[in-house]
Amino acid sequence: MKIKSKLRLGLGTLFFLILALGLIAAKHVYTLKDDTENILADNYQTLDYVQHMLLALDEVKTNPEAWKAFDENLKKQQRNVTEIGEAEATQKVQDHYDLLKASPQSDTLPVVVRRDLAALAKINMQAIQKKSDIAVGSVRSAIGGIVLTATLCFLIALTLLINLPSNIGNPIRELTESIKEIAAKNYSQRLHFSGKDEFGQLASSFNTMAEKLEEYDNSNLSQILMEKKRTEALINNMHEPVIGLDENKHILFANHEAVKITGMLMSDMLGRSAVDLAVHNDLIRVLIQEKQESNGLTTQASTPSLKIYADDKESYFEKEIVDITIIPTGERQKKFIGQVIILKNITPFKELDFAKTNFIATVSHELKTPISSIKMSLQILENEQTGALNEEQKQLMESIKDDSNRLLKITGELLNMSQVETGNIQLSIQPSSPYAIVRYALDAVKIPLEQKEIELVVQTDENLPDVKADMEKTAWVLINFLTNAIRYSQQEGRLQLELKNGPNGIKFSVRDEGKGIDSRYRNKIFDRYFQIPGSSKTGTGLGLAISKEFIEAQGGIIGVASEIGMGSTFYFELAKA
Repeated sequence: MKIKSKLRLGLGTLFFLILALGLIAAKHVYTLKDDTENILADNYQTLDYVQHMLLALDEVKTNPEAWKAFDENLKKQQRNVTEIGEAEATQKVQDHYDLLKASPQSDTLPVVVRRDLAALAKINMQAIQKKSDIAVGSVRSAIGGIVLTATLCFLIALTLLINLPSNIGNPIRELTESIKEIAAKNYSQRLHFSGKDEFGQLASSFNTMAEKLEEYDNSNLSQILMEKKRTEALINNMHEPVIGLDENKHILFANHEAVKITGMLMSDMLGRSAVDLAVHNDLIRVLIQEKQESNGLTTQASTPSLKIYADDKESYFEKEIVDITIIPTGERQKKFIGQVIILKNITPFKELDFAKTNFIATVSHELKTPISSIKMSLQILENEQTGALNEEQKQLMESIKDDSNRLLKITGELLNMSQVETGNIQLSIQPSSPYAIVRYALDAVKIPLEQKEIELVVQTDENLPDVKADMEKTAWVLINFLTNAIRYSQQEGRLQLELKNGPNGIKFSVRDEGKGIDSRYRNKIFDRYFQIPGSSKTGTGLGLAISKEFIEAQGGIIGVASEIGMGSTFYFELAKA
């Protein structure tokens, strides 16, 4: 039988069992309903009328309205005659009641009427008892029928529950296990299903596939070995060091250049865990380190060039880690299978960079003196004792002052960058109050805030400890964050400065309500000379790069969190003193 037919038969049987059980239960419930309705509709109403007539009979001598009440209930009873003998009893009540109405002062007639009402009530009480016995019999019959039907349904359903899943599930389980064996390259695996249903056809197709795979595996083994040797030759002929790792950090291959700079033998590297080798080899430890993520926010991990001494000379390399992923055949999700570490030789570029840095430092230093002289001359000209200036001369003075301030700022940033690039950053790290750093920065940006009428909200935790920092350079970084936030905020905008106590240190953050930073540019925002396309070109693109170097030189971390249309949050975190 086909699987579809088995499912239809099993589910159809369950459906008809449920339908039959429901119909039988409904039939018995409907019968019981009729029995109880007869009791309530017929006999109970008669007893109610008798009760009201007895009450009216007690008051006929004192209350004239009692005669009217007796008449109404007697008429209702005459319309509700349902039992054998009930009509005769009702007529007796009517006759004796008529005599009572004719002789209302009689003492015997009320007693006779009461006796007649009692007889009428007795007839209905006996009828209620009889109908109650019939209802009890209906209930017992219903319970028996429902229990019998439910037992039959349970036995049939239990049989289906035991047999149907195993008939379908067992072949699927065997198929799953066989597929796993095939995936593990055990191409000798076969399925043995009897029958001509879908599972039998599936087993036949599976066995054919396994035979072809086994044949293909045996026929292509030599070709695979040749391709492996070709790949190894290609890697060994690369002029840059290359190391390959599997998903468990075991070294799969390394070319001669990589062996040369690590100072190890090829036999000591291949097949070994890079984590174990890193314990005794500093270069291996540096190579397998990866950039870290902090709380899901973009952080700028420092990736300096590596200075390696090999072949009696110093060389500079830039590390690149490439994750290798594949999509296994028949699947959709990518699977991580290893990494390739490539070291690019950047020694010639490094030498040019040193020359450029020295040139920039020299030119910036030489420019700083004449620019300072220009500013001093401007201050002398602004003094009224030197002489009065007309409006045109004042405008020229303001223009010269702005240009000289901009030149002085640029030369200062270039000098700071030259210190960073040459490694000559002069830091005075000592315990510093984070509150004092914030106050210093706020004083520096007070005028720009007032000019743009920007609301600055400062939120600080209480009783924060001191941080290990160079107070002047840390305040410079915070001022740079605030200045950038003011520049990209709207008139009468809002900024938020937070000072929080974190698990690893004290966190300074500045949040603006600007247009935000596109995800394509967030990883480049701290690069030198980088400016976001479309932004104002008033700066040099060095401020954030210098901020990054200052914070990381103090052992801190720096980063940015931003989304388009949601503003930006620049932050840095310093260790507690």
